[in-house]
Parts: sequence; C-alpha cells; structure tokens
Amino acid sequence: QVQLMESGGALVQAGGSLRLSCTPSGDLFSIQNITWHRQAPGKQRESVATLTNNDVADYADSVRGRFTVSRVDAWHTVYLQMNSLKPEDTGLYVCNARGYRTTGSAYNSWGQGTQVIVSS
Repeated sequence: QVQLMESGGALVQAGGSLRLSCTPSGDLFSIQNITWHRQAPGKQRESVATLTNNDVADYADSVRGRFTVSRVDAWHTVYLQMNSLKPEDTGLYVCNARGYRTTGSAYNSWGQGTQVIVSS
C-alpha cells in the first residue's frame, strides 16, 4: 500500500498555469494507476485525470487539451500540468492510488489534497 502527498496548489489568475505534484511513498511497485480528482464547493467530486502503469492517460472532458498527467521515475512523482486555467477549475485536488498488496488484496489510497483557486 502507499501514502500520498500532494503539493503545488495556489491562487492563480484565469488563463494561467499550475503544476501539481503527487508523491507516493511505500510500495510503489504495487501501484496500478493514479488519479487526480477535484472537489469544488457544492459540487460532486470529479475525476480529472488518470495515469496507468502502462502510461495510458485519460482525462475528463472538462480538462482534455488543457491538463496533462505524467510521472517520473516510475511512480516517484506524478504531475498534473494545468494550463489555460478557468475559474471552474477551482477546487481541492486530491491524488488517489489504486493497486494490489502482496497478499493480492486491492487497496485504494487517498492524499489530503492541495487547494487550487482560479480568479477571474
């Protein structure tokens, strides 16, 4: 299983860019995929971007073409590059890892999140 720590959130003007980081610790080899979610006030949590251990990326329609998820050194760090930010991108961005323990049981780990505020 892994623990996750996010960073990089900030206040930014519309049209600007931010890069968020998710740093897993623990059994990195057990990770199957990592997803960035966001939670905006009064809205349901939204899955923003997912990266699999085969480097396949998938995006929500709302961010496709503006956001890019990537990783370095396998799962050492996972980035979410966010460009052309809009006020509706405001929210708490949380990193989520899914994988399998050595026992074969699945796990679903969550970080605490990093806050992104996009001003108009």
